[in-house]
Amino acid sequence: MLKNSSCCSPVLALLLSASLATAAETITGRSRVIDGDTIEIRGERIRLHGVDAPESWRGCEDGDGGTYRCGKEAAYALDSFVAPSRPIRCELVERTRYKRRVSICFRADGREVNRWLVESGNAADWPCCGKAGHLARKVRPAVRGARAVRAKRNASSC
Repeated sequence: MLKNSSCCSPVLALLLSASLATAAETITGRSRVIDGDTIEIRGERIRLHGVDAPESWRGCEDGDGGTYRCGKEAAYALDSFVAPSRPIRCELVERTRYKRRVSICFRADGREVNRWLVESGNAADWPCCGKAGHLARKVRPAVRGARAVRAKRNASSC
């Protein structure tokens, strides 16, 4: 019996360390919207995984020959979505080469922020760094600003 319990000890230790590492990679708190696909929690900037929204300063064509601030609209939409259900919880997917956190985030009511951005048309499902986009299925953006963000990207922009 003693022999079996000693062999399980390394396995138990490995499981516990994996569990602690995952907990350490989750950040929860009140979010501040930086732009349509980036938030900040407790001073740490978090890039939302698998989505791409226009930068806040970006303008897009409105279809009538004019332009509008699609980036600003995407940021306002994100803020309006996260504000009613705080705090926000973000689970680390990866860190960029600049050590920036890339995460999947959830409102306090459990709704996924990344998925909502694409489904609402405020961001495009973005395959980043040779990986598939965040969503299992492509969701056609409903808002013209998200169509504009389907610009060419490459792995160095992650």
